[in-house]
Amino acid sequence: MNPTSFAPTHFLWAFAEGVATVTLNRPERKNPLTFESYAELRETFRALAYANSVKAIILRGAGGNFCSGGDVHEIIGPLVKMEMPDLLAFTRMTGDLVKAMRHCPQPIIAAVNGVCAGAGAIMAMAADIRLASPDAKTAFLFNRVGLAGCDMGACAILPRLIGQGRASELLFYGRSMSAEEGERWGFFNKIVPAGELDKEAQSWAVKLAAGPSFANAMTKNQLNQEWSMSLDMAIEAEAQAQAICMQTKDFERAYNAFVAKQQPEFQGN
Repeated sequence: MNPTSFAPTHFLWAFAEGVATVTLNRPERKNPLTFESYAELRETFRALAYANSVKAIILRGAGGNFCSGGDVHEIIGPLVKMEMPDLLAFTRMTGDLVKAMRHCPQPIIAAVNGVCAGAGAIMAMAADIRLASPDAKTAFLFNRVGLAGCDMGACAILPRLIGQGRASELLFYGRSMSAEEGERWGFFNKIVPAGELDKEAQSWAVKLAAGPSFANAMTKNQLNQEWSMSLDMAIEAEAQAQAICMQTKDFERAYNAFVAKQQPEFQGN
C-alpha cells in the first residue's frame, strides 16, 4: 500500500505526518456499513501491516456521527433471505475486520461522536484508544434486533475494557452507553468538546506517529498476545519483546538524546 496514493471506494482516506485518517462517509444515513465497505475496511487494515510510513490511524465518521452499524436495507434485508453457509461467510467476514484492526501494527484512535451503534460500536471497541464527544451514544444493539450480543468479538473484548458486569448489561439490553458512562467505565479515554474532537484525535495520533513506532507495534502485539497467557508466560514474552526493542536504533537514539539533554527523534527502526 502506498498511503499517499491510496484511493478507497467506500470511505475517505487522508495521510499526513505519518497519520492515516479513515472517514466513514455516508453522513445522510449516519455512516452505515455495506457488504462492500466491510470488505474494503478489512483489506485496508490488513494492508496497513505493510505500510511502514503509516505510524498511527484515526477512524472517524462524517457528518456528526461515527457509524450506525450495518445498513438496514443493504445488509440486514438480504441477510434474512440467506441460507446458513452464506450467513456464516458474512459473520466470519465481519469478524475478520476486527482481527485486521487488532493485528495491524499501528495504534488506532477512534474519534467517536453522535451515533456509534452495532458494528460501529464494535469498530470503536476494536480500536486501541477511544476519544468521544459529549453527544456520543454507543450501543451494542444486537439484542434489539433478535441477535446475540456475541458479535465480532464483543464478548471477548468488551469485558476486558469495562468489566464483565457492565459488558453483560450493554450486551443483554442493547441500550446506549453515554459518553460520560463510557469514560467512567474505561471505554473512552477522554471526552472532548464536539468541535475539538478531530483536532484532539489528530494531536494524539501525531504524538504516536512521532514516537518509536517499532516499539509501539510491539506493545500492541503484546497487548493482543497476553490475553491468553499465564503471568509467567507473559513476563517471559515481554522480556523477549523488550530485548528485541533494545536492539533498535530508536533505543540508541533515545539514550543519546537523553545524554545530550535533547528530545529524541524516533525513526521506527
